[in-house]
Amino acid sequence: MNFLRSERWSAALLLTAAVLGLLVANLSFGRGLIEVKNAHLDLPWLGLDLSAGHWISDGLLAVFFFIVAVELKRELVVGELNSLSKALLPAIAAVGGVVVPAAIFLAFTAGTETAEGWPIPTATDIAFALGVLAVFGRFIPTRVRVFLLALAVLDDLIAILIIAFFFTTDADFASLGFAAIAIVLFGVVSRVLKPRSAWILSRRPQWPITVALVALWIVAWYFVYQSGVHATIAGVALGLVMARRPGGRAAHALEPVSNGVILPLFAFTAAMVPIPQVSPSELDPAFWGIALALPVGKLIGILLAGGLGGLVVRRSSGTPLTLRDLAVVGALGGIGFTVSLLMNELAFADLPGVIDQGTLAVLLGSGLAIVVSIVALTLQSRRYRRLGERPGAGGAFAH
Repeated sequence: MNFLRSERWSAALLLTAAVLGLLVANLSFGRGLIEVKNAHLDLPWLGLDLSAGHWISDGLLAVFFFIVAVELKRELVVGELNSLSKALLPAIAAVGGVVVPAAIFLAFTAGTETAEGWPIPTATDIAFALGVLAVFGRFIPTRVRVFLLALAVLDDLIAILIIAFFFTTDADFASLGFAAIAIVLFGVVSRVLKPRSAWILSRRPQWPITVALVALWIVAWYFVYQSGVHATIAGVALGLVMARRPGGRAAHALEPVSNGVILPLFAFTAAMVPIPQVSPSELDPAFWGIALALPVGKLIGILLAGGLGGLVVRRSSGTPLTLRDLAVVGALGGIGFTVSLLMNELAFADLPGVIDQGTLAVLLGSGLAIVVSIVALTLQSRRYRRLGERPGAGGAFAH
């Protein structure tokens, strides 16, 4: 199972799943599979009415966001974002990587009904980006990877906030209240599993606590879904309130399931769209906005914001990051994939035809970003090799 924790393997599985999804959707039996994805598996006695595809994007994907939240909490508490000086430069670069792609998208769609899709090209797929870096950046210093990780975590935080605030409709505050109670109880109960808790020191069995946590997880997810807030936010909240060390163990245990099953399954179903039989001039402006904003907007935004931010931060911290390094990170940041596909489904929920075009645009834009990243990583890795860097070497992201 360890290979499923590998950044390289997880990226390869994601890409393979997306390509397969796009391929089968355009074969003779593709229409039947799309109908299966759209078939409803509802539980009316619980008030749940979800298609098979939404059980994946609203249900299973909450596990992925839980892992992201645990990683975010670790970075904020003991990692590369645990002080303002450490977080400042990646935060500035992350904001630039959100604003510029959104602006490019709006330049194409301003005044149209698809302008609401501006968040789609603002996300970075952390697993995919790190996987490409691991495969093609053998001699890239560790500080560049750590900076990419910090930026991608902050980018995911921005994406989470966008999902919570811009894709929530008619919030049910009673359900939100019940969800909050379940989330608080989840955080309290998780502390029983801390290494020095009385329960652990007395060598009592851990399975009753695990069962209670799973039950609270389900209750929290259910009420978040019923509240009108996107259900994946439940995973984020649970990851943030869970005690750090038990949360780390839980994320480690769930990582192979997320990388090997949940994310490829989501990529497969999200990419399962027929290629529209139209000329390029007939494509919605949103298609071009997404396809260009991901590879171009992310690169420009991260490079410019990171470069300008570095002029200020370097004076006090001596951050050892060059403009070439920032360009590499910017290229990798354009790999939107998982979160961009999710935002595409949310933004164009009432426009099925545009969802299909948006999906293709996310795949095309992320694909272009992958190609640009591979070229940039190969050139920069060769440069560092000539400078005498060891594979995976380099100082920590020092501040």
